[in-house]
Amino acid sequence: MDIVKILAIAGSATLLFLVLELIRRGRLKERYSLLWLFSGIVLLVLSLSRSLLEYFSRLIGIYYPPSLLFLIAFVFLLLITLHFSAVISGLSEKDKRLTQEIALLHQAVEEIKQSSMEQVKSLDE
Repeated sequence: MDIVKILAIAGSATLLFLVLELIRRGRLKERYSLLWLFSGIVLLVLSLSRSLLEYFSRLIGIYYPPSLLFLIAFVFLLLITLHFSAVISGLSEKDKRLTQEIALLHQAVEEIKQSSMEQVKSLDE
């Protein structure tokens, strides 16, 4: 077994272990972990099966099969980044809306305070 295969297996297994551990500890939600789990499994399967890795690399036209692992990892990282960008955009919009609602509620509370102060002053007179 060559060093590249050992490193690929170790890296894929470590990725899977870390994702599962983060899920178990509640630090990573299941819906965000699906792409991580899928990428770790694909990388692990391709790392374990040299013939499968060589088949797919020949199919795509890649001459050095381990570089297919890097290509797959890069594509998954792009997908994960795109997914998180969409989530962050949605959260940013919700944050903006909530900030506006809080400002309106704060203004309404101030107006109620102001009108109640005026009513107390008019009762005192």
